[in-house]
Amino acid sequence: MNIRLMAPFPADPAQEQRDLLARAAALAAMSALPEPDEVASVTYRSAGRVLVVGNAAHAQLHADRLAQSLPVTLLLTDAEAGELPARAYPVFAPRAVAVAGWLGAFEARWQAAGQAPQQGSFDLVLDLSASPLIATHQHPHGYYAPGHSEDARHAAVDELLDMVGEFEKPKYFSYKERLCAHSRNQRSGCSACIDICSAGAIAPAGERIRVNPYLCAGCGACTTVCPTGALAYAYPGASYTGTRLKAALRAFAEAGGRDPVVLLHSQADGAALLASHAGAGGALPGRVIPLALHHVASTGIDVWLSAMAYGAAGVTVLLTGAEAPQYAAALDQQMTIAQAVLDGLGYAGPHLQLARATAPDELDTVLRHAPRGAVPSEPATFNLALDKRNSLDYALDHLLRHASVPATEIALPAASPFGALQVNRDACSLCMACVGACPSGALQDGQALPQLRFIEKNCVQCGLCADTCPENAITLVPRLSFAETRNQPVVLNETEPFNCIRCGQPFGTLQMIENMLTRLSSHPAFADHLDRIRMCGDCRVRDMMQPGGELTVQLRRPV
Repeated sequence: MNIRLMAPFPADPAQEQRDLLARAAALAAMSALPEPDEVASVTYRSAGRVLVVGNAAHAQLHADRLAQSLPVTLLLTDAEAGELPARAYPVFAPRAVAVAGWLGAFEARWQAAGQAPQQGSFDLVLDLSASPLIATHQHPHGYYAPGHSEDARHAAVDELLDMVGEFEKPKYFSYKERLCAHSRNQRSGCSACIDICSAGAIAPAGERIRVNPYLCAGCGACTTVCPTGALAYAYPGASYTGTRLKAALRAFAEAGGRDPVVLLHSQADGAALLASHAGAGGALPGRVIPLALHHVASTGIDVWLSAMAYGAAGVTVLLTGAEAPQYAAALDQQMTIAQAVLDGLGYAGPHLQLARATAPDELDTVLRHAPRGAVPSEPATFNLALDKRNSLDYALDHLLRHASVPATEIALPAASPFGALQVNRDACSLCMACVGACPSGALQDGQALPQLRFIEKNCVQCGLCADTCPENAITLVPRLSFAETRNQPVVLNETEPFNCIRCGQPFGTLQMIENMLTRLSSHPAFADHLDRIRMCGDCRVRDMMQPGGELTVQLRRPV
């Protein structure tokens, strides 16, 4: 088990009874809330065209059963072209098969020995291959790869027989491309969402990303790791989850409960484990408040820190082993960042627990060591915003206001979504390439002044500025600043303006012109005319048009 252990407190039967009553009040408060707003839906249409892939010993039997109700195409991976069984549906003997797509829109390509490649379109796929043809952890809707269990294969066929008609699912995400830090100026920035997606639903699209709503499985991990909030979870949104947390924790406190822990679990596997735990005679500690989510990967530091601001002594995220491996790594990284913030503000912890449990006895161990961290002296009253960074600002502001340590700066681990920049002034030429690359408005020019300015609150540490800088003059500094200057433009570098030697108008910086003189002094176009580098663009052209300026103008008459 991967758990953050904390010694269990001595049992207090009287307080346990109060906590049990308080938890009942918390659950009732959440139940009394209205349902979340409906979200946009994604529609699939299936006519039941099934592709079955596998060896003759297994695939043929299941294809025959499906063919009684649905149009079937069978690919027998261990048959020879001349030994195909006679069936009322098409049968092929491929040596190579590739499948991609989703419910109602699968495309398959295969090739038999000595034959040209063939392809077909299908609504459903039953893949009985030794290794799944679609290797993503989260398979697309309509694709069944039940493995070697015959019971699982029969169950898959039962489901396939019902997969005809029109189907809907929520569109789990929203995307604001103007906030996306994926790429600028052909430089790669943040790829966190692409790296973590277990369904293969996210791909680069120029300087932005594209999310395929038909492949998206709704885990929400992409929204958790997105530093800017460009990707937001919509099923339901963080604001609704925050409303549930706030109502539950307020009711728990008013009923006399102490040290509440929010147990975030999936509404599928997590709920099943909790039911199994109860069926085995297990009982959740009274201070543990279970809160079901569509998927546990859909919450991150904005929700967790808000829970602490509302009065939660801890947050436990329950993993049952059904999750993609990268989810656990991402959640652990997020918890490390959140705990660093709480530690830096003097809130004794730990507050966060990433727990793996697959059986009731393991769940018992997890909950005996549930976190019991210090909380603010007063619970927060803010509501979570739709915008992730705004929610973080609300939570951080409340935690700072009630902190025992008046911190002005907290060092954070690498890949944190907060930080500053260090600029090597000797190397920086104030070319402003970094300003054009910054997706969040953290870097700004000096308007009419040769200045590079920085607003730390806006920085998401995507690294695009450092990758874009031609002088390698920028270094990322992950940290969380509470200084008053965090919200204000701060000058990172400035220099004297350089005035055109001909007209006197400023057109560059002194350092830039000096760098150009050094680099272009041996260039044949400027070797005998270095003063032109000291001229603005207009004056440079005028000088070249003067007699002896070596500018040849050819006038051509229309033909």
